[in-house]
Amino acid sequence: MDKYPIGALVGRFQIHELHEAHHYVIKQVVDNHKKVILFLGVSKVLGTKKNPLDFETRKKMIQDQYPDIVILALPDQSNDFDWSKELDKRVREVYHIGDVLLYGGRDSFLPHYHGSFNTKELEQYTFVSGTEVRKRISEETKNSSDFRAGVIYNSYNQYKKVYPTISILAFDDKKEKVLLCKIPGDPGFRPIDGFVYPKDSSLEMAAKRIFIKKTSTEIDDLKYRFSMKLDDWRYRGEEDKIMTSVFSGKFLFGIIQPSEDLLELRWISTSDITHSWISQNASSEFKILFNEFKKIL
Repeated sequence: MDKYPIGALVGRFQIHELHEAHHYVIKQVVDNHKKVILFLGVSKVLGTKKNPLDFETRKKMIQDQYPDIVILALPDQSNDFDWSKELDKRVREVYHIGDVLLYGGRDSFLPHYHGSFNTKELEQYTFVSGTEVRKRISEETKNSSDFRAGVIYNSYNQYKKVYPTISILAFDDKKEKVLLCKIPGDPGFRPIDGFVYPKDSSLEMAAKRIFIKKTSTEIDDLKYRFSMKLDDWRYRGEEDKIMTSVFSGKFLFGIIQPSEDLLELRWISTSDITHSWISQNASSEFKILFNEFKKIL
């Protein structure tokens, strides 16, 4: 298109290799413009199912087959107007003069762009779901050094994580007994606990869900007590850690039945839980919580 010497394409290309539909999209721009910029959307989060590949990995994949086009990063932003302004600025940082035509998808780009350049909807050769391709790839383990190197690369190129958990101290009506459990790999008694799920709407909801799942019974009068980092044995030596929120509550009713991931559930008299009992019978996590536990009684 002589009217537009500069063509720019915006996409994510979160895939392990370019397929036929990708080539069809890129060639629409390459065949129509002497100067081409390809912007790769860059997420603020790393190593997720939706955004598993970083910018440099995708850039090398595309540049290997299209060495003459300019490939730049375009960070995601919460506001479409700010994102559009940044896109326009980065185009002009490469080519200061010349009319520009921006290409993008009907749903993924055009409704969100509010900049100064003209736009054109990309023609679709065929629809290929990147989500389905990534899912299929995730189900296959390959016996190659490149595959193992990729797994290692991904594990190092992520933000350090803190995993939120819930610890629950369930008492009887008079706080004369507390319900504790044992898990495989750690013979000591510990509070009933579990990880917070993304679908939990609050920590309180997570606590109720975990208690029902672990005991097949109900809990009431949940009170948040405190939070602390735990040196959980499963994460010793790892950079990622566990942060637990401790709740106390009143056992309501039901016959306690330990879930499959518990070895045992047992009512322990609170008067028996002394320093001596803790040293001999408690998990490492309960030992850390002991001083705060005594304050709750």
